[in-house]
Amino acid sequence: MTIKLLFALIGVFLLRISGCSVQAQDRLSGRAFATRSVVMARHGMACTAHPLATQAAIEVLRSGGNAIDAAIAANAVEGVVEPNMNGIGGDLFAIVWDAKSQKLYGLNASGRSPYGLTSAQLKAQNLTRIPLNGPLSVSVPGCVDGWFELHKRFGKLPMNRLLTPAIEYARDGFPVHDETADSWPDMLRKFGTWPNVRETYAPGGVVPARGTVFKNPALSKTLETIAKGGRDAFYKGNIARTIDAFMKKTGGYLSYRDLSEHTSDWIEPVSTTYRGHTIWELPPNGQGIAVLQMLNILEGYDFSKIPWGSPEHVHLFTEAKKLAFEDRARFYADPAFATIPVNELISKAYAAERRKRIDPERASLKPEAGNPLLKNGDTIYLTVADSEGNMVSLIQSIFLQFGSGVVPDGLGFVLQNRGALFTLKDGEANAYAPHKRPFHTIIPSFVTKDGKPWLSFGVMGGSFQPLGHVQILMNLIDFGMNIQEAGDAPRIDHQGSSEPTGDVALDGGFITLESGFPYETIRELMRKGHKVSYSYGLYGGYQAIQYDSVHQIYHGASDARKDGQAAGY
Repeated sequence: MTIKLLFALIGVFLLRISGCSVQAQDRLSGRAFATRSVVMARHGMACTAHPLATQAAIEVLRSGGNAIDAAIAANAVEGVVEPNMNGIGGDLFAIVWDAKSQKLYGLNASGRSPYGLTSAQLKAQNLTRIPLNGPLSVSVPGCVDGWFELHKRFGKLPMNRLLTPAIEYARDGFPVHDETADSWPDMLRKFGTWPNVRETYAPGGVVPARGTVFKNPALSKTLETIAKGGRDAFYKGNIARTIDAFMKKTGGYLSYRDLSEHTSDWIEPVSTTYRGHTIWELPPNGQGIAVLQMLNILEGYDFSKIPWGSPEHVHLFTEAKKLAFEDRARFYADPAFATIPVNELISKAYAAERRKRIDPERASLKPEAGNPLLKNGDTIYLTVADSEGNMVSLIQSIFLQFGSGVVPDGLGFVLQNRGALFTLKDGEANAYAPHKRPFHTIIPSFVTKDGKPWLSFGVMGGSFQPLGHVQILMNLIDFGMNIQEAGDAPRIDHQGSSEPTGDVALDGGFITLESGFPYETIRELMRKGHKVSYSYGLYGGYQAIQYDSVHQIYHGASDARKDGQAAGY
């Protein structure tokens, strides 16, 4: 945590215990929470989780590129400067607002499980779940194909121009920022004896410290190969062959065939309305529709009479989450393998039925999935807007810190561990099968109002992401905060729901709150039967661009919990 953020959160906490009422705080529209001002610009905006990525995006915009070009460039840089969070060994999802067609486009660039690994083989190793790390957790990385799909459909500048900043940072080095520096020692303790890990991420056995320069020449060469040879250089060329050979000798199953047959999918975003705004998410195999389900349930309550941070606010939010997450555990999976009643799950009628299960005075202990037919992850999110009116909401991840820990020979990147999110329970929607997409946690979001773009945003943090999305939207729409305040306000987390990996909710789970919620709220929540505590860490990380159509100005925000930056021109 940065010193600036620490003092900001201490200030919020002291404000609360000094006697400022919840109602008075609500009327301040969150200003006591803000750590910085909203960034405003006319011609373009980039909000990413790292300043160097933001600057790369702005340079692309100034050079004549559009928002999609800039997002690709920023994402490539992120994979270099935050290798703990993301990179070309991971997956990607995006929602694009195309100004020309005045339409949203969704891209699912997530990879599938290996053809050569079956559930029976996993169970023969006496496994009850797929390991969180190692070669069995690896699925096909979809990021690079996602870049080229976005570029083919919307891009303007040549791809080699877009990858140049990332190539240069990997070759010449970059200063290690706070958040990455914090996670690097854990990587070495966890994976330090694994092949290629020390050579790639701790040359000479030394973990890069905050403020030191780190270089990754192997990754620079890999990115150069992609820039020159296109997506097939990754999926059908020597990179794919190297991955295939490495997996074979380390007990993995990801093969050349898996890589060469990979495809991304253009999909239709799905939506619901919330108090005059249309909220857009991507359908499963991700968890985006959990946001829509929660909002539909919460829309039935009048939050103009329920202050931010009050017991009622936290209780209703948590109970809506519990209900949506039981459906998430039961239904969300790869639609090529499971029948998912998406339209029914996100309908207002279904939400009305589910809302009846909420007791305003008591926490539910054993919520159940409905019948609609009658944790932390490491991710980057970025959003970019351009002078033409194009906007892109993009999220990319290798899942947990440094992914699977599997670093193929000479390539300079780690493969993701998304395969760990399958369940080995037969008959479940998200049960493991060959060439199947696992349940995914990373979700981009977009909001329109009166058919026009209003907000492009995302929140990082594994299973927290739907909770983060809903809190941002409530802060903006219900509690009148601006986009920076909405992200800086203290957050609510709830753990202990059933999961698509097979975990089952037993006792109502537990709420953890960032500092800033009043003691009276915690006492009342406990009286209602919730288990509650303050958080020892920070939840999520958020970037957003809001469009003011009246003045034709972009407003940008970047979460103080991360090293990110919002910038415009």
